[in-house]
Amino acid sequence: MHSTPRAFPDDFLFGAATAAFQIEGAAHVDGRRDSIWDAFCRVPGAVINGDDGDIACDHYDRYRDDVALMKRMGLETYRFSTSWSRVRPDGGPVNAAGVDFYSRLVDELLDAGILPWLTLYHWDLPQALQETGGWTSRDTADLFTEYALGMHDALGDRVNVWTTLNEPWCASFLSYTAGIHAPGHYSIAEGMLASHHLLLAHGQTVRELRRRDATLNLGLTLNLTVADPVDAADPADVDAARRIDGQFNRWFLDPVFRGAYPADIIEDIRVVDSAAVAEFEDAVRPGDLEAIATRIDTLGVNYYHGDYVGGHEPADPPAPGDAPTGRRADSPFPSQTGIHWHDRGLARTPMNWEVQPEGLTRLLVRVWEEYAAEPGVSLFVTENGAAYDDVAVVEDGETRIHDAERVDFVESHLGAILDAVDAGVDVRGYFYWSLLDNFEWAWGYEKRFGIVRVDYETQERSVKDSGLAYSRIARTRTI
Repeated sequence: MHSTPRAFPDDFLFGAATAAFQIEGAAHVDGRRDSIWDAFCRVPGAVINGDDGDIACDHYDRYRDDVALMKRMGLETYRFSTSWSRVRPDGGPVNAAGVDFYSRLVDELLDAGILPWLTLYHWDLPQALQETGGWTSRDTADLFTEYALGMHDALGDRVNVWTTLNEPWCASFLSYTAGIHAPGHYSIAEGMLASHHLLLAHGQTVRELRRRDATLNLGLTLNLTVADPVDAADPADVDAARRIDGQFNRWFLDPVFRGAYPADIIEDIRVVDSAAVAEFEDAVRPGDLEAIATRIDTLGVNYYHGDYVGGHEPADPPAPGDAPTGRRADSPFPSQTGIHWHDRGLARTPMNWEVQPEGLTRLLVRVWEEYAAEPGVSLFVTENGAAYDDVAVVEDGETRIHDAERVDFVESHLGAILDAVDAGVDVRGYFYWSLLDNFEWAWGYEKRFGIVRVDYETQERSVKDSGLAYSRIARTRTI
């Protein structure tokens, strides 16, 4: 424990993150058409309570007020995503009205002194493209690059930071293999193909944007974990941790930084489904991995919790933490057979996720030392947050949310980042997930991650105690 205040580096950025589908609403306004999530929300049982993103937080109409709120909170940067379905409906021609929304948003941010941090893809693939194969089709990677360049045409004069993808693990394996996320498929081969085409889209886009403007800050965001074996002396437990690390971390880190997929994981999957691996290997063409490994400037690290795993089933297994509906397949990745999650006695959120800030320190040190340091790629924690069962109370005529557990969560994870900085890791910033309570994918509106409460009936915004605490940290630059 540190008894004295700890200061952040002078260039460390404090921000918050959102995603287009989760907050914008205006689902069929100004030319926007269905994304895969609009379609998925209409599948019975896919989303809790049958919730959808039609209105969400009404950010499309309230963005000016939301930016003003960020400014009052002292945020320095805002990570948002652009909706492919809004700016190129059905994957077709540019929709000027959709592009204009993001142009106005960027101008509003710049006028408020807030750095725009743009993510091109946060899972809202146009449904029309899914109907022609979605991310299992190589053509989608080319269409994504076209979409990205169109966004640069519109915003490149004002936006310097460009992130290609958010969490391709979720957009591939959770979506095409586990069935939890849109489009809700259950195919080992489709998950593998989707992962490759997502990474190809990333690499092609970075290469083309770099050709246009060498001064751009280009990168992608990965959700990563720390996989700990229950018993480091038990080969079955160690192998379980290896597989989780390989499937979750190395499957994406290795091709981006080393130009190769992890061979051990390919062989693990081959044992389960040799035909899927053969289809995947046929899809990886000469030059693909070189494109995927195009140098980036920034890696976004999304971290929520680690994994404590073994090769033997525990006597008292913990409840699953990521299965809001009954759609989950046996495994979100084919080679997890025989992997069992254990309880190590840490505090857990209502989503049953462990609260493990020291895991963030270890993760950042590992990613820096094994991947990012040599090419000089800066790290940002681009998502980190927790859902708690917030209770809104009215005090002195104002809505208050006393979310002490989230305050502790934010402070402990920011402390973990400073521990990594002290260990020599080049961590440049932190984005809390999320600025606003929002549509939480298959959880619908059941879970609240925001540091700002949204009353979904009135759309009233109320800064929670955690938001006030984060604002103080951002302004004083200390914890």
